[in-house]
Amino acid sequence: MTSYADRPWLARYEAGQPGDITPDYATGLDIFRAAVAAQPQMDAIRYFDQSISFTELDAASTSFAAALLEHDLQRGDRVGLYLQNDPAFLIALIGTWKAGCAAVAINPMNKQRELSYLLGDSGAVALVCLDDLYDQVAKEVISAPDSAVRLVVTCSALDHQSRSDERVLGGTVKHTPEGTLDLDTLVAQFADRSVADPGLTPDDLAVLTYTSGTTGQPKGAINTHANLAFNAQTYRDWIHLKAGDPVIAIAPLFHITGLVAGVMTALLLPAPLVLFHRFEPGVALDAIREHQPVFTVAAITAFLALSNAPGATPEDFASLRTLYSGGAPIAPAMADRLEKIFGAYIHNVYGLTETTSPSHAVPLGVRAPVDPVSGALSVGVPVYNTVVRVIDDEGNDVPPGEVGEFATSGPQVVAGYWQKPEATASSLPNGELRTGDVGFMNEDGWYFVVDRKKDMINASGYKVWPREVEDVLYTHPAVREAAVVGVPDEYRGETVRAFVSLTDGQTVTPEELVQFAKEQMAAYKYPREVRILEELPKTVTGKILRRELRDTNG
Repeated sequence: MTSYADRPWLARYEAGQPGDITPDYATGLDIFRAAVAAQPQMDAIRYFDQSISFTELDAASTSFAAALLEHDLQRGDRVGLYLQNDPAFLIALIGTWKAGCAAVAINPMNKQRELSYLLGDSGAVALVCLDDLYDQVAKEVISAPDSAVRLVVTCSALDHQSRSDERVLGGTVKHTPEGTLDLDTLVAQFADRSVADPGLTPDDLAVLTYTSGTTGQPKGAINTHANLAFNAQTYRDWIHLKAGDPVIAIAPLFHITGLVAGVMTALLLPAPLVLFHRFEPGVALDAIREHQPVFTVAAITAFLALSNAPGATPEDFASLRTLYSGGAPIAPAMADRLEKIFGAYIHNVYGLTETTSPSHAVPLGVRAPVDPVSGALSVGVPVYNTVVRVIDDEGNDVPPGEVGEFATSGPQVVAGYWQKPEATASSLPNGELRTGDVGFMNEDGWYFVVDRKKDMINASGYKVWPREVEDVLYTHPAVREAAVVGVPDEYRGETVRAFVSLTDGQTVTPEELVQFAKEQMAAYKYPREVRILEELPKTVTGKILRRELRDTNG
């Protein structure tokens, strides 16, 4: 394993991080059961003006598990979670595990085309979703002849609270769409049922979290119970969190960061998890003022939005003594500016879906160095039990200071991609993850990400694969060629720009193409700008030169 003994930063880190840890628990369900036993009356969830204790969450999740079993779900079946940051996410996640099943985390911004693919690829037989998402998106997908989903459970953002904040819940009306079952009603109906221990193992699939790969087609990362248990403990021990320290979920729970840093870490401590449906700066600020959370991980754009929320003062953030940021790069000047506002240094954390959140982090209380050449802020050092090599194209280690691809091994690295053996063999040879991220390690052992080997676009921490956007644009009759690139954006880090050439005799405006894509894609994916060119630049073999387009001025 990685040795820290000769790293200069170790002397500046009071606790002296060891190289290895042994997880306290084998599965996510073990973690939850320990929390219930240790703190049965503690708030497990705080949602606007109401709370749910660990005992109440235990009962609700058991009832949900009983309902799944009543509807003939079998061990290993997949249950889609098409939800925002609501209590239903935890009830359904834990209940799914109690039934011996696995969850599929689905972005609630996904539209019909995307949802159809994820449900079909995962083979999900049940879906838990918000009632309005069912009406707007899921109904048509579920009704398709090839859908395997036979049970749909709906819920409302209005459940388990009475504040109904207009900023995030305006216009929401709770209802149970025809052909679906209401979650709270199911929980009440099965309140007297118990379920047998499903006998989950560390190697069992806990959650399928979808990422994108070199083909542009989403791939389901097999996040096992062992992966979740290890990295939840990584957050707890690396950051010195204590039982009862409230955690606020700013990152979405369907994302690996929100799932591990939010849900799993709060269960492990145990501690209250503060939820507020979806991120809106003013609503998040109110939740911080009211619930006094200690810890969060969020994209730097979220911290920036919080700092600019009307009425925000440094005193509002006094409880948040432990701040980490991941998902998008932090400019050193931005880190300095936000520290003055939050009163705490925002530490970098780095990882991927395939590393179940962190593979690197800046030790608590240590300031990350800035590379004098590139100006990049370090993403930290490898976390516990983790080996990160920097390699060349042939897989050979490169010396400190030389740029190469990060290749990561450790207990948090997934076993592979769901039903994609070729992609698994390519990206995870011998269990070592070829991340596709390019950077270097300096002489002191700090790691810096300087570029991405792949063409993935990183918009506010969300990953966008250009080919997926291009495929949508190609469905427009006026589009002859399309190429999508990421371009720098002051707020989002990167934003999506598309270049197209038109079919002879066809006309369309850039604005019409933006709207066309917007109607078919999640909000973070569609191009914010479309440029129409007579011809797109190509190689002599006809391959479109994305890099040349990316370097286009303006």
